[in-house]
Parts: sequence; C-alpha cells; structure tokens
Amino acid sequence: MISTRTRVIIHLSSFLIVIYSLTLLLPMLVALIAQEQSFFAFAGSFLIFFPAGLVCWYRSKTTGLQLQTRDGFLVIAVFWLLFSVISAMPFWLDDHLNMAFEDALFEGVSGITTTGASVFHNVTDLPRSVLYYRAQLNFIGGLGVIVLAVAIFPLLGIGGMRLYQSEMPGPFKDEKLTPRLASSARNLWFTYLLLGFCCTVAFKLAGMTWFDALCHGLSTVSLGGFSTYSESIGYFNSSAIELVAGAFSLLSAVNFTLYFVALAKRSLKPLFSNTELRFYFAVAALIIGLVFFEVWRANMYSSAEESFVHAFFLTSSMLTDNGLATGDYAQWPSHIIVLLLFASFFGGCVGSTCGGIKAIRFLILSKQSWREVYSLIHPKAQTLIKVGDTVVQHRLINSVLSFFFLYVICTCFFIWCLNLMGYDLMTSFASVAACINNMGLGFGLTAPGFGEISPAAKYLLCFAMLLGRLEIYTLLVLLSVSFWRNWP
Repeated sequence: MISTRTRVIIHLSSFLIVIYSLTLLLPMLVALIAQEQSFFAFAGSFLIFFPAGLVCWYRSKTTGLQLQTRDGFLVIAVFWLLFSVISAMPFWLDDHLNMAFEDALFEGVSGITTTGASVFHNVTDLPRSVLYYRAQLNFIGGLGVIVLAVAIFPLLGIGGMRLYQSEMPGPFKDEKLTPRLASSARNLWFTYLLLGFCCTVAFKLAGMTWFDALCHGLSTVSLGGFSTYSESIGYFNSSAIELVAGAFSLLSAVNFTLYFVALAKRSLKPLFSNTELRFYFAVAALIIGLVFFEVWRANMYSSAEESFVHAFFLTSSMLTDNGLATGDYAQWPSHIIVLLLFASFFGGCVGSTCGGIKAIRFLILSKQSWREVYSLIHPKAQTLIKVGDTVVQHRLINSVLSFFFLYVICTCFFIWCLNLMGYDLMTSFASVAACINNMGLGFGLTAPGFGEISPAAKYLLCFAMLLGRLEIYTLLVLLSVSFWRNWP
C-alpha cells in the first residue's frame, strides 16, 4: 500500500513529466517541416513519456494534497533526474546521431541545466530540428520548468510555494514578485520571453538568419551556450554579433524580478538602486577591463578595437556562465583563460538564469571579511552588515558561508576524481568549472568538446552539472539520514 505522501510525490512528478513531454511537440514540428528523420526520435520520446506520465498522474490522484518542505526537495530532485533522461532520449533514439547513452545523457543534462558543454564534434551538420531542440533545452531549463508548472498548480488545488523555494536560485528564496505565486511565475516567464524576443531580433539585425537568431536568442537569454555551429559565435566573424551576444549575456544575468518591477513601474530606478546589481556590473567591468588589457598587451589582434570586442564578448560569456565562444579562445594565453575560469564561479545575480555562486553571496562574503578585519582593529565595536538598506541577519551569513564551503569542497572533489581518472590538472579544473558553474567551455583536452572523455567522467560531470544547477543543497539534503528518518 502506497502512503499518502508517496502518492503526492508520484502525482506531482507525473504531472511535471506530462508538462515537459509537451515541449517535444515543437522540435517534432520542426523535423516534420524540414522532413528530417529526427521526427521519429522526438515522436518516440513523446509517446513513451507523455502517456506514462498521464497514467501515473491519474492513478495517484488523492484529496487534500499538502506539500511539505522536504517533499519539495524530493520532487525537485526526482523530477530533475527524470528531466535529464527525457531530455536525453531524443538524442539516444535518433539513429542518424548514433550516440551512446552516456553521450546522449551528457548532452541532455548539459542542455537542460544551461551548461552548454557538448559531446558533438561537428554541430554544424546536425539536423535543424536537433539544433532547435538543443536551443529549446537551454531556454526551458533557464528559468526552470518548475516555475512554469507552479503557475498551473493552483488550477489543481496544489500549493506550489515549496517547489518554488527549492527551484529558484539564490539565498533569498522566499521573495515573491506578487502576493500570489502563480502570478509571480507568469510574470517571470513574461519577462523571460520578452528578453528572449529582444535578443532574437537583435541577432537578426546584426546579420544572422532568422533560424540562427532564434536558436542563439534562446541559448543566450538562458545563458545556455548551445550554438548552431561548431565554431559557436566565432563562425559569423562579426563584431556586431559578438557585441549583441556579450551585451545580452550581461543582461540575462540580471535578476528577472528587477526587470519586471521596472516594467511595472515604468522606471529604471529599481535597477539603479539595487545593490547587488551595482556590485555585479562593477565586477564585470573590472574583469572585462583586465582581460581587454591582457589581450591587447599580447598583440593577439590587429587593433585595440578588435581586442576590446573579443575581450568584452568572451568575458561576458564566461563570467555569466553563458558559454558561447569564438573559435580561437583556446589559443588565448593560459593566464587569461584561468582568470576567466575563476570568474565563472562568480556568475551573476540571484533570480537570473546564470550559474555559479552568485553576486549577492560574494557581496555578503566581502562585507563579512571586511567586518572581521575591522573587528580585529576595534574588538569592542558592534558592526552590522547591510545590503542596501537591509540588515543581513546572522543566519543568512552562516548560510552563505556554508554554501561557499560546500561549493568549494564539491568542486575540489570533482577535480580530484577527474585527476584520479588520468586527466591532467588543467583539464580537470577547467572541465569541473565548466560543469558545476553551468558555463560549458572547457580547456586543455576538453577545449574542443567533451566527446573524448571517458563514460565515467561524463557521468561524474553530469552530476556536477545537476549539483550546480540546483545549488548544492537540493541534492545534498537527500543524502542526509535525518531527511529519510520517519519516512514516509
């Protein structure tokens, strides 16, 4: 006999599978229009998961569904594992691609976690439906299919707040745009779609075809990094396109709630007055300036203007964990690449589609560090940490410190594991940074792509991508003995 709480988990997970399965209809349509064999892979995946999700959802119905905190963590973890398998299935079933399961899973996880690391050697020759599907994976994973689902949960009489708190990035998980969660989710998606539309149009005006503009618009706004060409943005050899990609990378790492509030109030004041945003742009400007100076000093390009364009684009892309690149980035001096790999841990603002540790945490850590220095000089002084006009509570500071500790420990563990598998330290560090930060650009052996690494390394990096996407705690909490005590 299945317990009520287990039925709740199955019911919610099944509903989310049904919703996500419907997204396979769009690449099916693209394949049908282009008359590509990939249609059957998408159709087969849809026919496997949509009916299965529908049957499980219907058979697990029960009254008085109430989602508790730890149920939300479990639903998120279970669904993202299923999410990854569903995303991988069209790659695996497509005979034209001839992919091993670990390759298909890596590509699917990379897409849905907005990492953008790829196992394909030649992206340019992929079917158009597969190219679109990869961009769609980025876009859907960007804000999270959970946020879309909680907008529908009220229709089913299910409260979605716990799911929303588990899914949304950043330390301030209980913030809402509006008093009603469903309204908040719809507003986030409206803002997300609007930015995606603007990015697509900007790419078209910069010289792309509509198809390339759409795919790159979806992957740029989601900070996913999948491109329609093996050379990524470098294929176009266009300063205008690089400037658009760099600018929208920076814009997409801004908290989407700020965009919505600015639109609602018809004022830019919410943007200018936000402390985290000012800190984020200050750090971005500093790193862009450093990279530009080093690229120009190394005489890699013929002019200072060309050096700035390439430095601005690649720094914006790696800092925000987008992962779009120019074809020659691996030939840049190694000290610049190392700087950008470390910058990828910074990410962007909370409430955005970026990966990494997030600007607000670095801001709080820097303020806490300066407070410790000040306390050494003035032991009896009582000082408070403020973000804007808000006093940061001690509990939140502890939470940020513990998150940073876990993030560093997990990163070091994954680097050690890859090194143990026989990969050199630079390759191990770059690959882990690319995956746990959901940034996608490797270096060393993985600079051309992740297709040549071993199956064990691919599974390990898949876990790193999921861990980074769900911000450590959502998965690690499931390893706690206390979580499973008295279950169900």
